[in-house]
Amino acid sequence: MRQFVIDELSILERDNLESYLKRTLTPGPMAGIFWIELPDELLAEAQRGHDQCGPFFLAVEIDEKRVCFELLVRSKTNLHCSCIAHATAVQRQFVLDFIDKMLAEEQIRA
Repeated sequence: MRQFVIDELSILERDNLESYLKRTLTPGPMAGIFWIELPDELLAEAQRGHDQCGPFFLAVEIDEKRVCFELLVRSKTNLHCSCIAHATAVQRQFVLDFIDKMLAEEQIRA
């Protein structure tokens, strides 16, 4: 799995990041899972025309010592479709910009 991981978080850093994720993202189906929804203008060719599969998102998982950003574009309604694909360069940059903003706002230096 392609992913971006921030690890070796202190308890305070972890709690701050979880609070940020709760304030800014949609919660997922399990504790510690969140969704970063991709704006329509960032959809790749694989996702365009798959309106029935949208919205499209990337998963974020936070646990005791790390936060993990998956770089796989997923569908909320369909598990097996050609629109599910690795993030494009533009989509990866969108996630990296989100991470940079999150770390700056929460003053995380991990």
